[in-house]
Amino acid sequence: MKKGRLEAFSDGVIAIIITIMVLELHVPHGDTMRDLVPMLPVLLCYILSFVNVGIYWNNHHHMLYAAEHINGGILWANLHLLFWLSLMPFATAWMGENHFAQWPVILYGIVLIMNGLAYVILCRLLIKEAGADSPLAIALGRDWKGNLSTVIYALAIGLAFVDPRLALGLYVVVAVMWFIPDRRIEMKVRK
Repeated sequence: MKKGRLEAFSDGVIAIIITIMVLELHVPHGDTMRDLVPMLPVLLCYILSFVNVGIYWNNHHHMLYAAEHINGGILWANLHLLFWLSLMPFATAWMGENHFAQWPVILYGIVLIMNGLAYVILCRLLIKEAGADSPLAIALGRDWKGNLSTVIYALAIGLAFVDPRLALGLYVVVAVMWFIPDRRIEMKVRK
């Protein structure tokens, strides 16, 4: 199968996800900077989620660029990833509107960890289709960043039961860790 429709569909879904998240930002009633203060939790959640969705879009793009073929399992794995990404607007809004309360922060972490696991499944199926000696398989290697991210998310969810701010801090750490684009695939595909 060709990958063009998969890429186009994924790009469209991700664009809708970002649009839904921004629609949760409501204009304050007032015209001073002080009127923005109550919105800060919602705005900070939006920024974190925008960065996270952007990271997935960027890495998804690079990964599919390196893939030559897809199959039915890959299509379903991609839908699985898009499902978890589609929950980002809900988790983001709940966490922001409740000012980083415990259960919204925990749910946000669950959505993050499920996004990560869905991405790993998609990676593994793409590598299986391409072969263990493919540029994609070699570029991803042991995927220490992906594995470390999952561990950090799990730790953050546990810490949210103690103090949601600690969990939030770890969510930011993972986003910063991935914010710098992962050049492994680009370097292997160019050779």
